[in-house]
Amino acid sequence: MKIKLFTIPNCITLCNLLCGIGSIISALVYNDLQMALCFIIASAVADFLDGFSARLLKQYSAVGVQLDSLADMVSFGVAPAIAMAVLCGQMPSAFGLNEMWSEVVCYIPLVVAAFSALRLAKFNIDETQKEEFEGLPTPGAAILLGSLAMLCERYDLIVDLEWLVLISVVVAMLLISPVRMFSLKFHEWGLGSTDNKIRYSFLLASCLLIALLRLYAIPAIIVLYIVISAVRWIASKR
Repeated sequence: MKIKLFTIPNCITLCNLLCGIGSIISALVYNDLQMALCFIIASAVADFLDGFSARLLKQYSAVGVQLDSLADMVSFGVAPAIAMAVLCGQMPSAFGLNEMWSEVVCYIPLVVAAFSALRLAKFNIDETQKEEFEGLPTPGAAILLGSLAMLCERYDLIVDLEWLVLISVVVAMLLISPVRMFSLKFHEWGLGSTDNKIRYSFLLASCLLIALLRLYAIPAIIVLYIVISAVRWIASKR
């Protein structure tokens, strides 16, 4: 059986993986959480382009599917978890935890990596996630946590250690939650379908947030995506 490894989509996926490794090195070695976020965003762009190129060139393969999940695990699971762990190590404790317990608590955000693995494994075998997602997609979770770490470093924001840990755990739970979240993939450009109206409204709101909040818009957009998806899911259940 001949397996072709170096197709264009696979090479783009490898760029995703390398950017994920760059994010980890930026956080751990250089303590640069801004660069760590830049690498995560670059990974997200590559993650979009590999699927787009595979559809455009019709270069689908089982290797590509497995490679995509492995790259996503590093870029959107391990990288943001490490960024949050590094950030936790820089923040004070609201409850006055001593140094030993503070160091222990700083490892809790690593649960994001574990839950990302569960999310990706489920996605690979779940046939119902072709048109929408169940749970928060890993790129969204990674950008949310990575942008929070970046904002704290860039603007010297002080967030209590316990709050950062709580945010990490909530995001980890959202990854495997039953909430159905809409996809931004357009199959037609008209406003006829409800999902397209939601997509256009979300994109318009995102542009407004970027104009008003600049860098603060990054986590706000992900939170908006979660809220809209949750409201849409609850409405569909009723």
